[in-house]
Amino acid sequence: MTLMKQFLGAAATLALCAGAATAEPALIYDLGGKFDKSFNEAAYGGAERWKAETGGSYKELEMQSEAQREQALRRLAETGANPIVMTGFAFGDVLNAVAPDYPNTKFAIIDMVVDQPNVRSVVFTEEQGSYLVGVMAAMASKSGTVGFIGGMDIPLIRKFGCGYAQGVVAANPGAKVIQNMTGTTPTAWNDPVKGAELASSQVSQGADVIYAAAGGTGIGVLQAAADAGILSIGVDSNQNHLQPGKVLTSMLKRVDNAVYDAFKSGTDLETGINVMDLAAGGVGYAMDENNAALVTPEMLAAVEAAAAKIISGEIVVHDYMSDNTCPVN
Repeated sequence: MTLMKQFLGAAATLALCAGAATAEPALIYDLGGKFDKSFNEAAYGGAERWKAETGGSYKELEMQSEAQREQALRRLAETGANPIVMTGFAFGDVLNAVAPDYPNTKFAIIDMVVDQPNVRSVVFTEEQGSYLVGVMAAMASKSGTVGFIGGMDIPLIRKFGCGYAQGVVAANPGAKVIQNMTGTTPTAWNDPVKGAELASSQVSQGADVIYAAAGGTGIGVLQAAADAGILSIGVDSNQNHLQPGKVLTSMLKRVDNAVYDAFKSGTDLETGINVMDLAAGGVGYAMDENNAALVTPEMLAAVEAAAAKIISGEIVVHDYMSDNTCPVN
């Protein structure tokens, strides 16, 4: 090999390495919009934290319709984005079909397991965090009746509701839990008017604490609860500030950490299943100046005790997605 060929070969190798090192990550938001103040916005927060810490840049796409999923994934992969992170279970089938066509691109999907060698599947133990806020709801309730409003009626959201009901009943065996789902299509994630209507209906049935796990629809739930003079519980992001002094707490689902970790790993992203549970800080509950006056020391002690028992295995919260049943109603 001549000196020139050696030089050109080394230059090409360096160029490839530089390209891999500087590949921009990308984030695709699910339906409901980037600023849904819940699930998608938590993902955005993780991307922005990575950007602030590293000075890097990233690509992003907001979904407008179901038909755009495959197009969005392929478009980003063709531009060289790596890794590509997507929020929401609904990307599962599309990613399973697209990932093999881009073997050198790493993908991360939140809330779904996709068995491909270049995919990280991030799942959360939402039932554990929901159990904790259920304990708090039962202790805060004066009527003994609490509510749950989910978004799209899918096993994942039933998982939230079941864990919540278990926590409620653990703290107050005689409590009643009213559960409603907003709809059966993706529009259920962004219908605050319907959320408000469901919340008002639950209030009329005696509910004085309502937990919303419904994306942007939950904004209507929180507003209706505040208007009715009862408490609500937010989800995914810390939503305590949306109705200060009226939101008992928020069940935190650290989607932001999932996105941040994926972006930070870059092209070295480890694939496989990544479970973000209570012990790993994947779920929890929010405390700040907006709800400090609502949560008594007794509530905090009970929730912390429950959290310790979940982490130790003494309390096993049922995962609805394992068999689509719930031990409590």
